[in-house]
Amino acid sequence: MRYLKYASFGLLVLALTAAAADPPTPLSKDLKTASETIRPVDGYEYTKTLASREFAGRLTGHEGYTAAAKWAARKFAAWGLKLLNAKDGYLQPYPSPVTVVEKAEMTLLLPEGQGVKEMKLVPEKEFLPLLFTASGEREGGLVFAGWGISAPDLNYDDYAGLDVKGKFVLCFRGTPDRDQKWQVHDEHRTRMKTARDKGALGIVYIYADIASNPNGDWLADFTPAMVSETVADAVFKEVNGSSAELRKTLTTYKRPVSFPLKAKARVSFVSRHFPDAVGYNVVGWVEGSDPKLRKEVVVLGGHFDHTGMHMGLLFPGADDNASGSAAVMEIAQAFASLGRKPKRSVAFVLFGGEELGLQGSTWFAGHVPAVFAKVDAMFNFDMVGEGDGVGGGVSDFSPDLKSAIEAADAHVGILRGLRTIRQVGVRSSDFAPFHLKGIPCASLGSNGPHLAYHQTGDTIYRINPDMIADAARLAFLAAFGRADR
Repeated sequence: MRYLKYASFGLLVLALTAAAADPPTPLSKDLKTASETIRPVDGYEYTKTLASREFAGRLTGHEGYTAAAKWAARKFAAWGLKLLNAKDGYLQPYPSPVTVVEKAEMTLLLPEGQGVKEMKLVPEKEFLPLLFTASGEREGGLVFAGWGISAPDLNYDDYAGLDVKGKFVLCFRGTPDRDQKWQVHDEHRTRMKTARDKGALGIVYIYADIASNPNGDWLADFTPAMVSETVADAVFKEVNGSSAELRKTLTTYKRPVSFPLKAKARVSFVSRHFPDAVGYNVVGWVEGSDPKLRKEVVVLGGHFDHTGMHMGLLFPGADDNASGSAAVMEIAQAFASLGRKPKRSVAFVLFGGEELGLQGSTWFAGHVPAVFAKVDAMFNFDMVGEGDGVGGGVSDFSPDLKSAIEAADAHVGILRGLRTIRQVGVRSSDFAPFHLKGIPCASLGSNGPHLAYHQTGDTIYRINPDMIADAARLAFLAAFGRADR
């Protein structure tokens, strides 16, 4: 049995290969006291505050997000965390263009007999604009284009033989299969630009559940949206088809299925775009106790942002990801309270712009504060507010990090399993920029069910306070072990 040993204070000893039946090594008084500062009531209150209307859904670049970032910075200051630097304090700025949708209406014009039937769609229930849409009143025909992918280099083109100029492209989000070669084509930015360059008025995604989505680029005169499968089925009625049948055909045969439709769409969108907006990572840290190792840092982070307030609808993001932010904040306070800090420094980062495409974490990973010579490991938290257990993944090149988490769980009993992270894709979270740099990462989330993902129903009423606290306590102990080895 091998152990990671700690200095003379008799702090946490984590068994790397301990048998399941072995009792956990007792925590030192200092570590036990610090872990007990992580309280369900605190995490719940942080989550409740962040999900309130005061911060307008925390859309990065919006004044609501900036106000939330300043609120968190004041907490970091109160706990005595070290500043990022003298100029910026606890806020690391970076460019973050943002769009706010003020009004949106969408109507389908469906063929019926010799005439046309108007179907006015209900916001959030039946449609939403993509939250980077331009303003405009548009009407045009619908053209179904499978996955909306044009990749001649891969011998695949959903647009082959289609004329989409002045029309809306109706398509699914996804790819013919899970091969990594499709990754760039599954990015919203790629799919939108492809449609726009071919003259389309906008893309209309087909989704099982309508969910707010700000992850894309504002394109002049381009008005993308999403509709529910039920709405799409009303469109496909003219070809005696359905969303389920078309998706099955695409995934089964892995070749384009595209065709023009008689149905049309009419949209009226009003949005405000802020190309010069600024986002912020909120960063505080504790200095390591070892003179030689304190230049190395263990990062604990989670995305602080959500999707904002649009069309009068608040997307509060309590679970996603006020809960993960609350966990990071609780861990920060616990580390600040330690009598003896670990050998390495530990940084606590509330990332902006995750919902816009991992902007904040990418910026931090590429602009690590000069005080640190090396990022030793990264713990990520994304949606830890619902359910009764924690799971996630650990980088495939870091078995010792996985062992540390499993050993820490002997004191918490909340872990439900850890997969191996071998690759990252367009649906990854804030660990991805670190993993791609070869930094050992762990990404943690609760087991859900996360029923109101990116919807107005992601409120404080779905949150389990004990879930947040236990996820934070697990990572606190594991991160201490990692930083103090």
